[in-house]
Amino acid sequence: MSWRDVVGSLLGISTYQAPAQDAGPTLDDPRVERQRAAFGGQLSPLPQTKTRWYLADLDNTVANADAGDMGMVGRLYRAMRRDGVLSGVLSTRTGGVVCLPKKFYGDADIKAVLEARNGTRSTFDDLHPPAELALLAADGIVCGVGVGELLPVQGRDFPVLCRLDPEWLRYRWAENRWYYNTIAGPIPITPGDGRWVLHTPGGRVAPWQHGQWQALGRAWINKEHAMLARSNWEHKLANPARAAIAPLGASEGQRRGMISSLIAWGFNTVFELPPGWDVKLIESKGEGYQSYQATIDSSNLEFMVDIAGQTVTTDGGAGFANADIHRSIRADLVKETATSIAYTCNTQTLPPFIAKRWGAGRLGTGTVVEWDVTPPKDLKAEAESMNQMGQAIKVLREALQAYGRDLDITQLCNRFGIPIAGDADGDGAPDRNANELEQGGMLQ
Repeated sequence: MSWRDVVGSLLGISTYQAPAQDAGPTLDDPRVERQRAAFGGQLSPLPQTKTRWYLADLDNTVANADAGDMGMVGRLYRAMRRDGVLSGVLSTRTGGVVCLPKKFYGDADIKAVLEARNGTRSTFDDLHPPAELALLAADGIVCGVGVGELLPVQGRDFPVLCRLDPEWLRYRWAENRWYYNTIAGPIPITPGDGRWVLHTPGGRVAPWQHGQWQALGRAWINKEHAMLARSNWEHKLANPARAAIAPLGASEGQRRGMISSLIAWGFNTVFELPPGWDVKLIESKGEGYQSYQATIDSSNLEFMVDIAGQTVTTDGGAGFANADIHRSIRADLVKETATSIAYTCNTQTLPPFIAKRWGAGRLGTGTVVEWDVTPPKDLKAEAESMNQMGQAIKVLREALQAYGRDLDITQLCNRFGIPIAGDADGDGAPDRNANELEQGGMLQ
């Protein structure tokens, strides 16, 4: 069995799906390579920018997406990232998760390579730049699907992950296959082939329907229009009008002179008025701006609830003061993002890396990664419980020795999740070595 077949089984590729080579050119096709070389290695076409959005555009975006065209979804997503509140909350959830500590499980030799550090970097980070992972995670949250490419790197034997713009993603219902519209034409996406990475936290079927772009898009469009209307109100009514009151006997020349003085009214202007003259400000009594501000506040609230699951991130609560992702973002959403991005790495980026360096035979005992999303207070409670468990084991063993009995340490470790050296599968007992695993048929 080749390593690509093993990766296909990890991904759960349906037996109904036709082989990728029957769908069109690949990234390694000479024609594609020549086209990329002409554009400096660029794969994506020039982005199509749309700066003004209306609710009718959102309706068209929904229709296009359900037909498999992610073009308008990608353009809407890119436009929404201009909003400071939305972009800030989204970066807290994605960048915050990617920066959490990582745990590696599996083959000790492979773990040592992935964890090896070169200054402030590690091999895992060289393969998966944190910024690219954060962008890919954000695409998955908002669009329901994200795409990336594993680019070969000159001078080393493993690639680097590069996130691609989801604007050029296309899904063909008749083939049950994703394509990417490149500068060389549409290319079929084969997740896990060592070149393509398809991140689908929105699910295997129509993942765009489970992204947050529809809710965020409606709130963002309403906010944009409200901000423009508020700015228009401020330009017309926020600045008070200046008026001069002239006495009945004032001449036309005197009135014109006073109007000229009002027009020239600047900072710290001082008037000396003859008897009977007066100057005052006329301010608008209108309160229409409150409606615009209410729409803006409502949209900001929807951004926060959609992405963070709560409002503590930006309203100055404890999470904002302590810069603690576990308080800024709801815990289950942190876990969801970390689990989905780890699944993509474990099924599409790490297996090709392991297979090419150590061979397909090491995939069954290879290494997987997960992000440690345990809140700090839970870590403290876990340490205290382990300390109490250690004391309890000592007391129980001494008590049972009087009856010639002993504790089942393996069962206790498995039940309470106590880590054991050499126990990569977490069953509370040391694992068999790789040779025994191969002999047991796990790699067949």
